Amino acid sequence: MPSKKSARLAALTVAAVCSAASTVVLTAPAHADSVRIHDVQGSTRISPYAGKQVADVAGIVTGVRTYGSSRGFWIQDPSPDADPATSEGVFVFTSSIPKVAVGDSVLVSGTVSEYVPGGASSGNQSLTEITKPVITVVSSGNAVPAAKVIDARSVPAAYSPEGDTAASGSVNGLTLRPEKYALDYYESLEGENVQVADTRVVGATDPYTELWVTVKPWEHRNRRGGTVYGSYDSQNTGRLQIQSLGKVADFPAANVGDVLKGATAGPLDYNQFGGYTLVANQLGTLKSAGLEKETTHRQSRRELAVATYNVENLDPSDATFEEHASAIVNNLQSPDIVSLEEIQDNNSATNDGTVAADQTLAKLTDAIVAAGGPKYDWRSVDPVNNADGGEPGGNIRQVFLFNPERVSFTDRAGGDATTAAGVTKVRGKAALTVSPGRIDPANAAFTNSRKPLVGEFVFRGETVFVIANHLNSKGGDQGLTAQYQPPTRSSETQRHAQATAIHSFVKDILDTQKNADVIALGDINDFEFSDTVDILEGRGELWSAIKSLPRSERYSYVYQGNAQTLDQILVSPSIRRSCDFEYDSVHINSEFNDQISDHDPQVLRFRP
Repeated sequence: MPSKKSARLAALTVAAVCSAASTVVLTAPAHADSVRIHDVQGSTRISPYAGKQVADVAGIVTGVRTYGSSRGFWIQDPSPDADPATSEGVFVFTSSIPKVAVGDSVLVSGTVSEYVPGGASSGNQSLTEITKPVITVVSSGNAVPAAKVIDARSVPAAYSPEGDTAASGSVNGLTLRPEKYALDYYESLEGENVQVADTRVVGATDPYTELWVTVKPWEHRNRRGGTVYGSYDSQNTGRLQIQSLGKVADFPAANVGDVLKGATAGPLDYNQFGGYTLVANQLGTLKSAGLEKETTHRQSRRELAVATYNVENLDPSDATFEEHASAIVNNLQSPDIVSLEEIQDNNSATNDGTVAADQTLAKLTDAIVAAGGPKYDWRSVDPVNNADGGEPGGNIRQVFLFNPERVSFTDRAGGDATTAAGVTKVRGKAALTVSPGRIDPANAAFTNSRKPLVGEFVFRGETVFVIANHLNSKGGDQGLTAQYQPPTRSSETQRHAQATAIHSFVKDILDTQKNADVIALGDINDFEFSDTVDILEGRGELWSAIKSLPRSERYSYVYQGNAQTLDQILVSPSIRRSCDFEYDSVHINSEFNDQISDHDPQVLRFRP
């Protein structure tokens, strides 16, 4: 997934709302039509007036946005028509701070526009707006139209209609059926004043002052209060993003499972980062559920504990080393082997050719000792500068930490950024040609992406092969609220090719030694039910061990209110069939507003 710390539009920066009102002299544009808001919105996603001028569109101001790149205000017709498919609200884009106030009765003339957040290439739906407006304030202090209630009864169970095949799968031209499809229902309320009440938080407050709630309390709920995304047909229709028209300081710092008690109300918007969004001018009161960060069990003397943890672009300048160390020592109980993803080089994004990460790793391993953990040793392969994707100059890579008091690493020289590791037979058993090494680094599947790191470990006399992965991200995929239904997942193409290469390497090991213990783990960047994982698993050469957990517990990442699996540990038949393993997805980050990474670590304990 894209990092939650990636650049966001300025439109998401929340500031204080402006309440000043002023009057602008109306000069109607030539040949403009006088229409009502529901005429502008129409009964499909695209306005029948798109690109045309309209005059004297009447409405009551329900919300004013004075910040970011999308300044403007919402108006709503207090006299709706009888068609549930036509919204009675619309956004007026002013570009500068609007000179109207909530409760103003206004007449708006301007050009109807269909704005696509993120651009046409994103595949997002468009937002109907009136642009280049000329505004007359007729009166002030009027009652705002009552907010329509969005709740479990009003939101349909079906997510979206199939897109029109004649329009490349777009739903834009389809007549809205708000009684049948959730996306149609939300679209029929675009721009209107809406309300949710007593809603449970399913996506923690993030740095952009937004959170996610569900209006369907029992929709794929897990024991910690989240909403699990369990298949491509399980879109969780009750999810809704919440932002605010108020001050940043007044926005609640919520965790998953908390509840916004009372009413949360405001205009229903659509944006690039999550689709339909309630932009609140009234926020409910936060009631904490007291969610606590999890701690796994400590491995026994005879058990090998292997973990994967994406530490989100960790570099020496970060302030999170002590927290990451505490997580590894206390929450993960000092695993014997830890696969770290997103370790950056010694000077982070400074793009000067530096690729070494010894300072980053020294700082982390020292912090682990200070937290009461073991003195971990480490192995990795420095990448070619700027060849592995991620932040330019950052040179992220996977790294093995291991506790030398519990496990040894088998070093075989020759592994570097461009040399491919191979499999050979030594005294009748599989062995690596280089250790640590990289799997097929010249393969086009790994262009501008992280190359898998493989190493050979020994625990209590038994060899274990570990492959650390960070597959191609899901960036570029169309969102769940895209105009194309079902959305296109373009990032899968490269990820499938990567999975094929990794599976081929695992098969080489198992063809050489049928009962070899092989673990492929890391940020797989895809779901346990995905084709990517099917390719990795092959004909049983690997198996994603998170599937040993109940379905409601299978998640390591929360994105747009969906608790989902991206981080996984896959095991070979010798480990799976022994039935002598334990798997734990340790929830310490993804559900919390104070997360130090956006991923939860995973731990596997077994007896080789």
